[in-house]
Amino acid sequence: MTMKRFQFSQLIMMIWISLFCLFCLIPFVMVISGSLSTEADIAKHGYTLVPLHPNLTAYRMLFLGAERIIDGYKISIFVTIVGTVLAVIVNYLGAYAMARRTLKYRNALSIFALLTLMFNGGLVPWYIICVNYLHLKDTVWALILPPLAQGFNLFLIRNFLQSIPEELFESSKIDGASEWRIMLQIIAPLAKPVLATISLFVALNYWNDWFLGLMFVDNQKLQPLQLMLRTIVSNVEFLKSSTNSAEMQRVSATLPTEGVKMAVTVITIGPIIFLYPFLQKYFVKGLMVGAVKG
Repeated sequence: MTMKRFQFSQLIMMIWISLFCLFCLIPFVMVISGSLSTEADIAKHGYTLVPLHPNLTAYRMLFLGAERIIDGYKISIFVTIVGTVLAVIVNYLGAYAMARRTLKYRNALSIFALLTLMFNGGLVPWYIICVNYLHLKDTVWALILPPLAQGFNLFLIRNFLQSIPEELFESSKIDGASEWRIMLQIIAPLAKPVLATISLFVALNYWNDWFLGLMFVDNQKLQPLQLMLRTIVSNVEFLKSSTNSAEMQRVSATLPTEGVKMAVTVITIGPIIFLYPFLQKYFVKGLMVGAVKG
């Protein structure tokens, strides 16, 4: 009897999880359907799970400049990979220093990192420093260096490292390990959950960022994918709202404005979504331990 109850409860749980997963997939299906729908169908019927009159007009508009989109992909992939690696290294080094109880000025470092979460110098001083002093204008490093170290990531990693017993550091010191060896060979493997969590946060931030490209990059060959697609959507919306002439209105009436937005979503979400299966097993553990431990 107990076994039957257990199997029945498992069955109910599996059905519930399956339904929940199905509901989670519905928005993605509607986005894909919207990218394949005509503007008239979206205006009349809204977004549907299955396109009423499937067509690839939105994708054809996007890929009129296929070379630029490919260049944007290359820049975004490079920025995401290099930026994520450098950000994890920088944040881990800073958090390790803040977490070591034997470091003399670790509290001062923590206060400095905390101040960056509470205050900022403003947009204009930030721009002047990046352009006039760091000379990042029209370079790919302008898309990588400004958000490299962030206070939230520092504290998340620091809190995780502080949950590691201090005896581990002391025993490693007694065995003759240097501080670098402790940090890289002993503590770093234990910090995989929080480092994977930070990697996901940082990768999503780099991949979805368009503001840095808008601020610092004028060269079209260096523009990230998000900025390029944002420009395309803005141009389509401009043509759609233009009232300069009857001919312009006739042309703009056929533009799939909503379809282009959905197609942009499909194109940009594809590569980054493949990170989740590899980092999912670390995500919850790293976030919870890093956030709860004070």
